[in-house]
Amino acid sequence: MKDEIRAHLNDPGQLERLYRSNKTPFKREFSSLYPELKGNALADFWHERLHYESDEINWGTSKEFLIVLIASLLAGFIAKVPAMFQIDEEFFYPRNIGFIFLPLLAAYFAWKNKLQPKQIAYIGAMLLVSLVYINALPASTTSDTLVLACLHLPLLLWVLLGAAFVGNNLNDHNRRLDYLKYNGDLIVMTTLILLAGGIMTGITIGLFALIGFRIEQLYFEYVGVFGLAAAPIVGTYLTQTNPQLVNKVSPVIAKIFSPLVLVMLVIYLFAIMYSGKDPYNDREFLLLFNLLLIGVMALIFFSVAESSTKSSAVSGIWVLLLLSVVTVVVNGIALSAISFRISEWGITPNRVAVLGGNVLMLIHLLLVTVMLYKSATKKAAITEVGKAIVLYIPVYFAWTVIVVFLFPLLFGFK
Repeated sequence: MKDEIRAHLNDPGQLERLYRSNKTPFKREFSSLYPELKGNALADFWHERLHYESDEINWGTSKEFLIVLIASLLAGFIAKVPAMFQIDEEFFYPRNIGFIFLPLLAAYFAWKNKLQPKQIAYIGAMLLVSLVYINALPASTTSDTLVLACLHLPLLLWVLLGAAFVGNNLNDHNRRLDYLKYNGDLIVMTTLILLAGGIMTGITIGLFALIGFRIEQLYFEYVGVFGLAAAPIVGTYLTQTNPQLVNKVSPVIAKIFSPLVLVMLVIYLFAIMYSGKDPYNDREFLLLFNLLLIGVMALIFFSVAESSTKSSAVSGIWVLLLLSVVTVVVNGIALSAISFRISEWGITPNRVAVLGGNVLMLIHLLLVTVMLYKSATKKAAITEVGKAIVLYIPVYFAWTVIVVFLFPLLFGFK
């Protein structure tokens, strides 16, 4: 892309065609080239065009708005399936929570990115097979493999959503990084929507209570359920049509919380030694330890995704490097704890799943840590760190497929 921009710098028509064919990579590569092109009238024009941010809210086209509205209503109806068809909620929600909105988001991006029919067929087939499979598993309140399948299935759906987001070129690691960035922005936007919805809910219920109407149950059963189901879809729509709403918030959050989490994690590791608790003999503590690990890894990856789209201060890279090193230590402790539990009490589906997940995360963290060190010492660009993150995602996908589809068979649905 850089070479094409240079070659056609004085050809406005060809630059426009390059931009329209792939807007995000064009903007990224042009921005990295601009310092050496500054002063060229056409380059200055494109710089202003690409970085202009309107103060007005863009609601997209009427067609896109209608699609989002229909998707939001569908998400609400899917969430209400147990009530409408007398299905046991304890059976439905653990198995289908991810199907409430993730396939709808995948359909939205498939339409937006004009996916090829073959790719749409692949994604649709995998979604359909997953839906039929998870609901065909035997109902049980004691099956560990069922619980594991239900827990890992949303991750599988998340990867399929990523395939729709990336578009027709699945090997474009920049688009994969954009997907991670989108997830960070979506979390911020959805949280804001839910906070605003919570405030509106409190005011609405309070006002009706003042005139003698108790609408809590009715409100939560319909407005609340539809609102929760629609929030990530509306959040996606807003982040895609108005990236300026959160593209300054997410980097600030990442920059503030990265050093804070680093300090917290170091203090926490020392506190463990004095607490009398350890993940070797306390199952619940090991579970929380792994959840902490996943959360910190997510923060590192989202921070790198944000940094990879712009120039990043060396101090910020060093913070991420130190955070990665400490997270490797946390992962090492978790890995040794689950290995100890397997050696002491034998193999179970849960222990094998945790062991496999910890091994994969440790390898990934080591790769990212090495690249962060190279970036901090000016031996590699921060974009190389992003590449190390996104190229590993298919490994998680493969492990998720194994846990969801093979574990129940390998362990006899126990």
